[in-house]
Amino acid sequence: MKSKNKIYSFFLLALSIITLISLIPTALVKGNALGDSKFELRPLPYAYDALEPYIDKETMTIHHDKHQKAYVDNLNKAIAKYPELYSKGLEGILRDLDSVPDDIRETVRNNAGGVYNHEFFWTIMSPKKDQTPKGDLLDAINRDFESYDNFKNQFKEAALNRFGSGWAWLVSNSDGKLSIISTPNQDSPISTGLIPIIGIDVWEHAYYLKYQNRRSEYIDNWWNVVNWEQAENNYNNKK
Repeated sequence: MKSKNKIYSFFLLALSIITLISLIPTALVKGNALGDSKFELRPLPYAYDALEPYIDKETMTIHHDKHQKAYVDNLNKAIAKYPELYSKGLEGILRDLDSVPDDIRETVRNNAGGVYNHEFFWTIMSPKKDQTPKGDLLDAINRDFESYDNFKNQFKEAALNRFGSGWAWLVSNSDGKLSIISTPNQDSPISTGLIPIIGIDVWEHAYYLKYQNRRSEYIDNWWNVVNWEQAENNYNNKK
């Protein structure tokens, strides 16, 4: 009888341990104190054809599934030598590039920027039509650019004049002052302490299938899919 009770008690103990283990988040089981979970390609927040007719399904599919995936894969490959970098997270890496080892810094800068910029880009576009800036962000645009139309003209000029591949951005400093900048390649504003509010990708892979060399037309049509609700959140959460 005692033997049966011991077996039953051991069974209950084992069952309790298994239950506790099942409650531990997967990330904690797979990771370690350094947080070595690899970066992953996040899905688009909408369907591939959701931004048509302004951005076509084929472009979105290739842009996300091929170009961004390559940045994710190359970033993980570079960081494999220094897995402790995973604990910094994507933004932490880009905000402190000087802490990245010399032998992988340029690769990490390009590919971490490529991942971050594209994740930002998808969220700053929306299939919801007829959005316009409102609230605090609109007030700041009128204050720093005199009018919304002036802002759009200056932003378009920055996007058109970015030679080769890169981005144009509306950014804020921590005090809320807005400015327009452009960055080459996959450089990100957060690496210089600025907060991106909106940003447009002017690499040819972002528009060439539909617009060929007509970057100006791409920029004009892009305003139809800007997610101003998200832009307002970006501005209000700038600190």
